[in-house]
Amino acid sequence: MRRTQLYLDDELWGTLRIRSKQAGTSVSQLVRQAVREKYCQGVANRQKAMQDFAGIWKDRTDLADSTAYVRALRKGSRLERMR
Repeated sequence: MRRTQLYLDDELWGTLRIRSKQAGTSVSQLVRQAVREKYCQGVANRQKAMQDFAGIWKDRTDLADSTAYVRALRKGSRLERMR
């Protein structure tokens, strides 16, 4: 964990102090939680979305075999044309 300093105006400091007492936690913990919710949730949501998306078409029967398609492309004369 890294240490940092923030300058908070009196109104914000007062609000955080009251909330921290109500929650039984520190102002620092509230700030860390707020930063995580604001800036880290997007990353976690994107990772979950990508994991959910992976393999989404695996059970489709209307698509041709991708392995056969790629192998057919590789059997072409591309290398000969490049010479």
